[in-house]
Formats: sequence, C-alpha cells, structure tokens
Amino acid sequence: MTLSPAAVQIRERTNRELIDLLREAGEHLPAAERDDFSSFFDRFGEAKIVMLGESTHGTSEFYRARASITRQLIEHHGFNIVAVEADWPDATTIDHLVRQLPSEQPLERPFERFPTWMWRNIEVKQFVDYLRIHNDACRAERKVQFRGLDVYSLRSSIAAVIAYLERVDPERARAARERYSCLTPWQADPAGYGHAVMFGRDTCEDEVVAQLRELLAQRLSYAERDGEAFFNAAQNARIVRAAEQYYRIMYRGSTESWNLRDRHMFDTLQYLMQQRGPQARAVVWAHNSHIGNAAATSMGWAGEFNIGELARNSYGDEAALIGFGTDRGTVAAATDWGGEMEIKSVRPAREDSYEYLFHRTGLARSLTDFRPPGRGELRDRLTGPRLERAIGVVYRPETERLSHYFEAVLPDQFDAFVWFEETNAVTALATRAASGAAETYPFGF
Repeated sequence: MTLSPAAVQIRERTNRELIDLLREAGEHLPAAERDDFSSFFDRFGEAKIVMLGESTHGTSEFYRARASITRQLIEHHGFNIVAVEADWPDATTIDHLVRQLPSEQPLERPFERFPTWMWRNIEVKQFVDYLRIHNDACRAERKVQFRGLDVYSLRSSIAAVIAYLERVDPERARAARERYSCLTPWQADPAGYGHAVMFGRDTCEDEVVAQLRELLAQRLSYAERDGEAFFNAAQNARIVRAAEQYYRIMYRGSTESWNLRDRHMFDTLQYLMQQRGPQARAVVWAHNSHIGNAAATSMGWAGEFNIGELARNSYGDEAALIGFGTDRGTVAAATDWGGEMEIKSVRPAREDSYEYLFHRTGLARSLTDFRPPGRGELRDRLTGPRLERAIGVVYRPETERLSHYFEAVLPDQFDAFVWFEETNAVTALATRAASGAAETYPFGF
C-alpha cells in the first residue's frame, strides 16, 4: 500500500517525536570491555532472575555484553546460576570444569553439534575462563553454576542416565537400557522418530515415562550417595521425556512444539532454583524470542508462550527481561539448518521497525529502561505494534521481512533494551583439532 504525501509527512513527524523521546531516554553506554559498562546494570541487582537476550545467535557484542553484565551480577549482587539456551549435557561438562567437580571425559566434546559457533566461540570461552577463576576463590557451596536449559540432547541424555545407573545400580541400568532401546533407531536422527510416529509407528512415551518415574522413586537412596550426580541424572531423564514428546509432536505444528520446548526450559530453570535453595539467583542467556514476554508479540497472539512470559507470571517484578538489538554489521549464521557457518552482512533495519527508531537516535550504544514512572509517554508512544528483527542460527537476508521480522510491543516485551548500532560476528573456535595438534579440554583451544 502506497501512502499519500500527506500521510508520509504525518508518519515522519510522528517518528521524529518518538525518536526524540528515545534519544532522551537512552543512556549512552561505554564499550562492553570498559569497567564502567556493567555498572549501568546494577539497577537489576535486586531481581531473582535476570534474563539477557540477543537478537541474533552469532553477534560478538551481545555475548561480550552479557558476560560483562553477568560478572557484575555475580560479584556485586550474589547471582550464583548462569543458565543458557544450550543442551544440558554440554553445559554440564563446562559446569564441572568451572566448579572443579569430578567427571568422566564425555564421549564427545561439548557444543560439537550444529550450530557449533553458538557456544563454541572465543567470547564464551573467555567467560568460562572467568567463571573458573572466580570459582577457584569460592567455597564449594558458593561456586557459580553453568547450566543448559534446552531439550535437544536425546542421545547424550540417554547415555548419561545409563552411565549414572551403571555406577550406582547396575541392575536398574539394564532395565533403563531396555526401556530406552525403543528410541535407539532414532538417536542419531530424532526427527525421524516423529516422522515414524506420524505414519503409525507406536510411540516410546510409556517407556521414557516409566524410566523417569523409577529414577525419581529412588531419589532418597541415590541422592544420599551423591546429590549432584543424582540431580544431573534426573535432569537428563527429564530431557529424554521432553525430547520424546518434542520430536513426536513436531510435525503437528510449530506452536505446540515451541511451547513444549519453552516449558521445558522454564521448568529446568525452576529445578535449578529449587536445588540452589533460598539464595538462588539466576542469569539467563537466550534469544530475545525466548526471554522477552511472548504475550507482547505476534508469537503470543498466535498462542505461543516462552520462558520470559512464564518467568514474568511466576516472579513478577523479581524477573528482569532485557532485550538486545542492532541495526547492521556482520553475523555468524548458516543459510540453511545444518549448513556451514558463514559470516554474513546484516542489512540495515527496515524503516517500519523498532530497530530503525533506535538507529535514528544517533546513539552508538545505549540502555533504555522502560520501567521508571517518567517513561510513561515513551511507553505509550512505542505501543504500535511495530516490527522487530530476530536472526537465529539461520539468516536469509534475501527474504528478511518474511524470515526475520515479527510484530511486537517493545516496552511490554522487555523491561529494558540494550542497543548496539553496529555489531560484528562471534569468533568461532575450531570444532576439530588440526592433525597432530594437542587439544585442551573442553574447548580444544
């Protein structure tokens, strides 16, 4: 639809007024490497959960900013859990490293599966190094945990449950292996399980539920020996249960599978908070689409919810939801799911998007806090809704409007928004060591 010249003038005048409000509200941020960057986020230090987003899965500035903010929350506000949008077994390898817990060498190095660059990158490695050094000076009960929230680790989680039972209860390990054998043909290709069920194959639901129930029924005797090991095994059994559901329903529609995944991630966060006790305080790293309140987006209007909405409903103002955005630059992403990582140019934001408004403020880096009472006019003027951009591990700039933009009401979606005018791709680490080269555990770097 083509606007008349008068309508274009009205839109431009409205945008200019809104841009002025955004410029006034935006607090100029120093570079994320500066010591004073993280102090801008002390205002969120009283929360129980601080969720830090990203508008892409492959932008260096987002990772470095989240690392800086998380360090501040750990060192000055007592946060003791870092929970990330990653698979539980992979994150457990890192967790055992940074907390110096006994663990066996995993069958495969963490984060070796697509998309490897999302967590196997120099920015994450630097943060893991920080956590290890920080924890070295802490008593065991005060060490910061590094945990994964996601649901995709079917094969690794099955292996972890069986390995645990072989150590503590070999007879029940044999029973677990028998139950999980139902899923054996699809461990390497779990999507194939959902396809087979769709065409009449019996499900494995009863078997994985029975295994989870039996493991939890032995909670007292198992946890008495090693509570950490039992907690890890129980969570892996929950993942097998959730993954079986996820792949079984994935062909029935994206809404149902999305909700199951985010429900699992939020439940995992809840288990972590419960395990840590009354002093639990968590920082969550995940995509904007997971940590922003879905009820304020076209996702929610279509029936999807996410961990941000669930956290808001459960924790109220004790959950802080912080989004991140950019206008242009480069990003690490693939063209298709399962494809090779490429360094792609991010197109400047569309004129009908929130990102375009932030670009027009002229601020290279900013923090916009929507919560103060004096921001009422800004919040009212930002309700639209408008388009917001989301780039995951796949980026298709040639179909950007269809593939990467959705409608949202930004001040209802987030408590605050961190803006980077121009950003750069993460620096991925090699997934295989060069021939003859020594590897260092767990990153091979």
